[in-house]
Amino acid sequence: MDDHYFSADPAVAFKRAPVSAQVWGHDLALVSGSGVFAQGRLDIGTAILFRETEPPAAGRVLDLGCGYGVIGLAVAVAVPDAVVTAVDVNERAVLLANENAATLGVTDRYAASTPDGVDAGATYDEIWSNPPIRIGKEALHELLLTWLPRLAPGGRAVMVVGKNLGADSLQRWLGEQGFPTGRIASAKGFRVLETRRAGD
Repeated sequence: MDDHYFSADPAVAFKRAPVSAQVWGHDLALVSGSGVFAQGRLDIGTAILFRETEPPAAGRVLDLGCGYGVIGLAVAVAVPDAVVTAVDVNERAVLLANENAATLGVTDRYAASTPDGVDAGATYDEIWSNPPIRIGKEALHELLLTWLPRLAPGGRAVMVVGKNLGADSLQRWLGEQGFPTGRIASAKGFRVLETRRAGD
C-alpha cells in the first residue's frame, strides 16, 4: 500500500489522524493524514533522531521533507529563539504542518511551504531531516545538493537514515561532495548523521 507521499497532491482520500509525541521534554499533540509520511504515528527513524540528539541552538532552522511537521515543530517548541522553515513537495503535508503550527501557537516562528515557496537566497544555521530515501539515489542526491549549500558558515545538518537504506554509503558520498559527515549515533538499524560545511 503506497500512499504516494512524495506526490504534490496524493490521490488517496484525505483523512486526518492524531499523533502524540514527547520530544525533548515537550508533549506535542499533532495531526497527521493519509497520503503523508508516517500517518498516525511517529516513525521509528524520527523517534531515534529525537532520542539521540539535543535540540539545536537558536537560529534559522530548516526541516527538509517535513511531512506533517513533527521535526520542525519540535524545534520551534523546544527552542523559543529558533525560526523554522519547513519544506515538502507534498501539499497535503504542508497544509498539516501549518495547521499543527497554529495549534501549538508557533506560527510566528514556523512556516511550511513547498520548495518554490522558499526564499531562494535564504540560508540556515541548521538543517534537520528524516530525508525521503525511497525517492531513489539520484533524486535524493539532487535534493541534498540543492539544500545543503544553503547552510550558513559554521552550519550543520542532522539527518537520520536507515542503515539498510544506505546510510553508510550516503555518509561517504556526502564527504566526497565536500560536506564532511560523521555519525552521532546508531540505533535500531538507523544512523544519525551530522554534516558540516567544508572549510567551516
